[in-house]
Amino acid sequence: MENVVLESLLKPLEEFYTPSFVEEIAINRPGEVWLRLHGARVPWVAYQADKLSKQYLIDLIHTVANIRGLPFEPIRGVPVVYATLPGNHRFTAIAGPNVQYDDLDVTGGVALNIRGGGVKETSFENYHLSRGQKLLKVKPRESVRPDDPYDRLMSAINDGSPILISGATTTGKTTFLNHMLTLIDPNSRIITVEDAREIRVPQKNHVHFILSRTEQNNDFNYARLVDLVVRMTPDVIIGGEVSQENASMLWEMLETGHDHFYTTIHAESAEAAYSTFADRILHTQPAYNRNDLIAEMKKKIRVVQLSRDDSLRAVTEIV
Repeated sequence: MENVVLESLLKPLEEFYTPSFVEEIAINRPGEVWLRLHGARVPWVAYQADKLSKQYLIDLIHTVANIRGLPFEPIRGVPVVYATLPGNHRFTAIAGPNVQYDDLDVTGGVALNIRGGGVKETSFENYHLSRGQKLLKVKPRESVRPDDPYDRLMSAINDGSPILISGATTTGKTTFLNHMLTLIDPNSRIITVEDAREIRVPQKNHVHFILSRTEQNNDFNYARLVDLVVRMTPDVIIGGEVSQENASMLWEMLETGHDHFYTTIHAESAEAAYSTFADRILHTQPAYNRNDLIAEMKKKIRVVQLSRDDSLRAVTEIV
């Protein structure tokens, strides 16, 4: 009986996630659904769906949680739900103040993903693995760093290298990051993680997660945030400024292997940016070896250093 109720409630969504050519769907706000298509040149395609109202989506999350015996209370409890839907579709959802549609949003929103298509027949050959054949390099990251600083930055953006934008207060770190986002493929799916809304995302397929340092009342922490973000299939992850509270979370997200990971940090030089990032991680994760951590960062992260002298703002290092 419970599955009958759930299947009935899912009817308005089934047409989007059940076709075999759909890999998954993402809903970033009511009335709009994004389809990720298998093997398409433009993987994400948007559709208007007015029947997918905010109340419908919240009712759906509540129903899935109740049927599966999961906690769900966006304001004072757990705001996320992970479950398996009929047909073996993976369901990921969040509602409440940790999702913000825009600067004026005070009640919070809803975001969810559903993996579509079920389990398909496959073989090792589908993964280009066969006896006597060399393994492919998929999206190999360029290790060459051009001499020209502009080319060095553009190569980092184009090959998906993680970028840490460093600078003192008022050097324009967030403004610089906002401009960098205009250079990213407009078809990309962007997820931002901040403690207050500052980042401006021009790509239409985006969702903003907020984890406030001062106004957090529900049971949503950085560990839950990492798990949620990686399940939401981002093409680009944007973190707010690195702090003692979020440093280890941002490092863990970076370690998940996603391309295009960008964040900012308060530091006076590129070398200091690596050291400061490491020290903030060690504040909550003291088991790391500091020297090893910094060495690993230097291998993986590009730093763009911004400096200011009165009204003059300038990029002074790109490493």
